[in-house]
Amino acid sequence: MTIRCLQGLSLVSCAVLFAVATLGCGGGLNYPDPATSISTTQNPLVAQYQVTISQRNAGAWVEFGTDTTYGRQTSATAPTTSFGQTVNVLVAGMKPKTTYHMRAHVDWQNGGSWMDQDHTFTTGAIPSNLQLPGITVTRPNSNLTPQAGVELISAIPFVNTLIGDFAVDLQGNIIWYCIGGAPIKPMQNGHYITNNGTDLREIDLTGSTIRDVTVAQVNQSLQAGGYTFSITDFHHDQLTLPDGHWIALANTLKEFTNLPGYPGVLNVVGDALLDIDLTGNVVWAWSAFDHLDINRHPWGFLPALPPNAGAGDWTHGNALDYTSDGNLLFSMRAQDWVIKIDYANGAGAGDIFWRLGYGGDFTLAEGDPSLWFYSQHNSRVLTTDGSQSKLTIWDNGNLRTDDPQCGTMTGCYSRATIFQIDESTKVASVFWQDMPGFFSPWGGSIAGLANGNVEFDANAVFSYPGSQVVEVTQTDNPQVAWQLNLTGEDAYRANRIPSLYPGVTWQK
Repeated sequence: MTIRCLQGLSLVSCAVLFAVATLGCGGGLNYPDPATSISTTQNPLVAQYQVTISQRNAGAWVEFGTDTTYGRQTSATAPTTSFGQTVNVLVAGMKPKTTYHMRAHVDWQNGGSWMDQDHTFTTGAIPSNLQLPGITVTRPNSNLTPQAGVELISAIPFVNTLIGDFAVDLQGNIIWYCIGGAPIKPMQNGHYITNNGTDLREIDLTGSTIRDVTVAQVNQSLQAGGYTFSITDFHHDQLTLPDGHWIALANTLKEFTNLPGYPGVLNVVGDALLDIDLTGNVVWAWSAFDHLDINRHPWGFLPALPPNAGAGDWTHGNALDYTSDGNLLFSMRAQDWVIKIDYANGAGAGDIFWRLGYGGDFTLAEGDPSLWFYSQHNSRVLTTDGSQSKLTIWDNGNLRTDDPQCGTMTGCYSRATIFQIDESTKVASVFWQDMPGFFSPWGGSIAGLANGNVEFDANAVFSYPGSQVVEVTQTDNPQVAWQLNLTGEDAYRANRIPSLYPGVTWQK
């Protein structure tokens, strides 16, 4: 900033004036302070803090809490591009029917800042038509400190409660919710992505739709691009990539005649992956029918869930991850495999680099085939070092034994696992595991945490009417640092996230 001494001002006065402008006390030299207001939104747990900023290249953020020590904050808005621009900061992470203190901050381009006076805002009640799950949190080992953050849960209600996606603090209080689909994932721009089968939706913290891509749009784009298949629905997972593209997991159908063991016509549902650009067009697509052997079906062709009821469920994909070399990791529950696909940031041919799991391309160092994962969920890359990687995998364990249903505890168990793999030698080993002592036949998730612990979500536990989300130490004898028991809903996925905002960690 260049300051010229005005006529009649001494050099000392000019220096003082320059210091005030540089420190940003108020709106800066000859600029008024920002004007602010706070209002409710369509979500009773979310406030809108409006800040009108006099300068360009300034960002606003809000700190808030139940008293004037605050303790939580939002991320900053994008820098203003014009004088007198109004920015809206959505403040989320508050309990129902609770009074919060909050104040806005504005960071000036010159490095100074402005701070609003304290305001109060009282959240509303969660609507009475939204039945809430039972939530209990325990810390069996008080000497262990859980990973900071909040728990984001994508649940499947036992009844039509409509509250499928919600976040709780580490005490188990619901501090945010939306009416969406499963799973819900945070995006780097501060929004969230979810799907309800017919639509992929990007939403803000109030639940308002920012961007919507439908099955019909995708099929039009596939046809225009010359692809030979269409999709029936989105399901189970979706990714947002660094370039803003979305990778969607979808179902596609294909008819086969007189497959070995299946005389006549069989309609089969398989998985498709779709790279959708910012305009909603499909710019890369992959179909399991083009890359896998239709005659490999460890489960058989089980009846698919609606909307594909009546078709044989062949692959049943349930999780996607983006690897550090620009490819895709894909978990197929009905194949007992996690595969790596040649995506090459949209330039790949879709070939399968390798198949991890029983009957795949890797040798298991332990030698015991029962130590592979079976009917797994939510594979993720934990670390990568050259050709070696560690993957977290929730091992449901269905069909690990000869029992086709695994309906009892006899021989049937679920595990939280970390597999270490070497892509060059094609050797895999069980690096770590926790066997909680029950069978969880479907759903669930797992992730490594920043403090070195591992968190897993045991969904639909046979011995418990609901789900358990557990954070344990990554030790030979895992110890529980934090546990959430959920009743009334199944937690299809649960993830510890630093906060509801990108780049911000809440310590309490």
